Amino acid sequence: MSKAKGPISRFIETNYLHFNAAALVDAAKGYEAHLDAGGKMMITLAGAMSTAELGISLAEMIRQDKVSIISCTGANLEEDIMNLVAHSHYKRVPHYRDLSPQDEWELLENHYNRVTDPCIPEEEAFRRIQQHIHKIWADAEQAGERYFPHEYMYKLLNSGVLQQYYEIDPKNSWMLAAAEKNLPIVVPGWEDSTMGNIFASYVVKGALKASTMKSGIEYMAYLSDWYIKNSGGKGVGFFQIGGGIAGDFPICVVPMLYQDLEMENIPFWSYFCQISDSTTSYGSYSGAVPNEKITWGKLDINTPKFIVESDATIVAPLIFAWVLGQ
Repeated sequence: MSKAKGPISRFIETNYLHFNAAALVDAAKGYEAHLDAGGKMMITLAGAMSTAELGISLAEMIRQDKVSIISCTGANLEEDIMNLVAHSHYKRVPHYRDLSPQDEWELLENHYNRVTDPCIPEEEAFRRIQQHIHKIWADAEQAGERYFPHEYMYKLLNSGVLQQYYEIDPKNSWMLAAAEKNLPIVVPGWEDSTMGNIFASYVVKGALKASTMKSGIEYMAYLSDWYIKNSGGKGVGFFQIGGGIAGDFPICVVPMLYQDLEMENIPFWSYFCQISDSTTSYGSYSGAVPNEKITWGKLDINTPKFIVESDATIVAPLIFAWVLGQ
């Protein structure tokens, strides 16, 4: 090993020698090498990573400047905060594979929304946040101000109004760590989330204007400005957890800048890793091999490329542990 490492890193380097295990180690070493060379890293969060409590490892990555920007779904943006304020009210269903439609209906009747094995408590999670975030939205509209979804969440966290509800160690919340650093975040398709649905309901009722929330197009413009300013030197790497819009939206900023804005000197993404259990199949973006992205002007021929076909809740904390020297 090039650097002194802790027991987790020593274990994976000793035992993870082949197949997806070896790909995990290669990707972790590539991530570390990219940072050591002065590069920056984007992490994208699809799936239910926040409900899976990825914040336990991701928050420390943010605090130690191992990630420069995040792209996430609206669900991941809000569910880390939900876990922060309602953790003791969550219900775990380890036998979720055996649930009948009647079992699922009873969870609904008891105001539990299931995400594989954990069930999110509606009253303590959704409604607890709603009462406070609505005031922040309304105050912004009254003042004639507009913000991005993540900026409203930062206002909520930084106001301290939720501290009375904290039910986990705050150091395990990646959104708290991000808010403290004012970390850039893009949230494509935010409307497809609980808070997005709630905001839309206020718009339908005429209580808020849609324009009070900045849009996805504005997020792309925000990301393009960030990328232009940060892609010099070693460049920006792309660490993708899962697939879908959280990954597809931000990776497209490079071909947009190069092809549509004709910025011919814009650098490609300079590192790429995807953790996914999606297999290569007909038309699948999440399961597409990294080389396909060369044809879309996202990755260069020489960009270091890694794919780990496994459960991200297992793989990501191990890679983060390596990068953190644990």
